[in-house]
Amino acid sequence: MRSLRVYEEAWPLHTPFVISRGSRSEAKVVVVEIEENGVKGVGECTPYPRYGESIASVMAEIVSIGEQLESGLTREALQQRLPAGAARNAVDCALWDLQMRQTGRSLAQLVGSELASSVTTAQTVVIGTPDQMANSAKALWDKGARLLKVKLDDHLISERMFAIRAAVPEATLIVDANEAWHSDGLAARCQLLADLSVAMLEQPLPAAEDGALANFIHPLPICADESCHSRESLARLSGLYEMVNIKLDKAGGLTEALALAAEAKAQGFGLMLGCMLCTSRAISAVLPLTPLVRFADLDGPTWLAVDAEPALHFDAGTLYL
Repeated sequence: MRSLRVYEEAWPLHTPFVISRGSRSEAKVVVVEIEENGVKGVGECTPYPRYGESIASVMAEIVSIGEQLESGLTREALQQRLPAGAARNAVDCALWDLQMRQTGRSLAQLVGSELASSVTTAQTVVIGTPDQMANSAKALWDKGARLLKVKLDDHLISERMFAIRAAVPEATLIVDANEAWHSDGLAARCQLLADLSVAMLEQPLPAAEDGALANFIHPLPICADESCHSRESLARLSGLYEMVNIKLDKAGGLTEALALAAEAKAQGFGLMLGCMLCTSRAISAVLPLTPLVRFADLDGPTWLAVDAEPALHFDAGTLYL
């Protein structure tokens, strides 16, 4: 017999996290604990209002299958009980963690993944004035970060990007607009980024409007984030995007994320691995996917004033495993 515990946590950030949708000062997460015969598995998710989720709605989803979980619901059956999203992610990862602890094997071993000793992760430059963003990029570079993810809204695109590129001429830059742009002028903005040697642009248009991406030749790879959740998303992305950003909170857990990675790769998409603002618990669950991706964006815990224990070891854009 199993027991289930579901609860929320709030983790203050050391610096406000500012993107096109607004500013956040804390990471609010839901934690799931599933205990069986004295062995406990733990999973974490970050509910995201953009997808109609809240702490309350996600906890209610999980509690709705509580009796089934305590009666032995399998990870495979879970995929049909809950839709893709944060709630299923927390449960799915808790079940993976439980299996890992019951078997004494690592998550990577269970999945059949071979992890490197370290992973290069993007470090995020949040929205600010051109000078603020350039200074942030330079500070990260000076600490050793080599892959920088620049958040943008719909203003001062060229001013911000020219300032950042001047501050870190050798850095690998990826840009994330979080759906803030419009089709008017999009081709010119993409060419600007390409001229500045930006390696990739993430989700420039609202997901409902990304059909406009088919209307011009992309001078740099464009990656679907809000437009790609699970394998069901892939059919409409071909010809619009070159890459997809896989996040456990969107896919509904590691089980679907592994299947999404395999299917996306088979269809010719490049892969990016992302996260929400979260603790090291959430990043630990996604590590088996790191060998498959071109870009890993796993700096969520680095924004926390204090991380959950055991905390992963991040140092200037490198995650040491």
